[in-house]
Amino acid sequence: MSPRMTRPAAVIAAALLATGTAGCMRASDYQAEVAGSGSNSAGVEAGCKPIAKGKKPYIAIISKGFQHQFWQAVNAGAKKQAAKEGATITFNGPATEAEIQAQIDMLKTAITKNPDAVGFAALDSKAVAPIMTQLQQSKTPVIAFDSGVESPVPLTTAATDSRTAAAAAAKHLAEKIGYQGTVGLVVHDQTSSSGIDRRDGFVDWMKKNAPKVKLLTPQYGAGDVSKSANLAKSLLAAHPDLAGIYGTNEGAAAGVVQGVKESGNTKVVVVGFDSGGAQLDAIRSGLEYGAITQNPIGIGEQVVASAMKALRCEPLPKKIDTGYFWYDKTNIDDPKIKPLLYR
Repeated sequence: MSPRMTRPAAVIAAALLATGTAGCMRASDYQAEVAGSGSNSAGVEAGCKPIAKGKKPYIAIISKGFQHQFWQAVNAGAKKQAAKEGATITFNGPATEAEIQAQIDMLKTAITKNPDAVGFAALDSKAVAPIMTQLQQSKTPVIAFDSGVESPVPLTTAATDSRTAAAAAAKHLAEKIGYQGTVGLVVHDQTSSSGIDRRDGFVDWMKKNAPKVKLLTPQYGAGDVSKSANLAKSLLAAHPDLAGIYGTNEGAAAGVVQGVKESGNTKVVVVGFDSGGAQLDAIRSGLEYGAITQNPIGIGEQVVASAMKALRCEPLPKKIDTGYFWYDKTNIDDPKIKPLLYR
């Protein structure tokens, strides 16, 4: 095992090598990135001085929201790693993933508390560029997670390869509907890198590999279950023969499931992203075909582990791909996948 690879990441990498799971990241690519070799290495913070021995570092973590169990799982992973590393963390996020300004204000408030390092998952990958510059000037290491930031300041980004994972979702949906029919998309946002990549990865794969599938204009529900449910019902009302709907995060997918259930449509194929109780129950009942799961606990662990490495002036890779799996009714209880699912 590479000395820079944490156990959860190594477990996923090893599982992928052993199983050859279709549609998943290649473990060899992940290991190469974590090793930080060649152009992938982001090095260390310019002028870095290792944190004083005996000091308990404070890491401020700002997520994209608090409304979904996904973020609570990330928080759990961060807390676990902080206890292991001897660090103190705070974990905050806006009430919903639509509150960009609220998130920016939280980041500004966190900075006033002089954290030793910052973990940040951007709702808007461009809006925080000036704050990133401020953090760079104060020599505060920044670790991006889930969604990257359009700035060279973050030393690394711990996240799922959302574009590749979305392509896997598209592949499974296309196979299920026989590579033809009309498909709708309910996307959580169009400002974060995860929202953009989960939309574009899905669309690009369909256009290239399933030309007989007609893709409708993506609808945006801000990751809100109620809004996403209404969008799903509108899609079904306008297109009674809709073959499939894809929801790009926990809230979007749960909303699609709710909308499909309320519409009474039993034929449309639903594919989602993340997990949560609504999706797990829908997959077990057959209302939802399947979904992509990330590794939220592993993401949280990587944020803290990477921040600690930065504070020790250790090099980091530009990206840490935390992996993903496709799961459906046939493998939802697989021991390699079940630990990554949350209610």
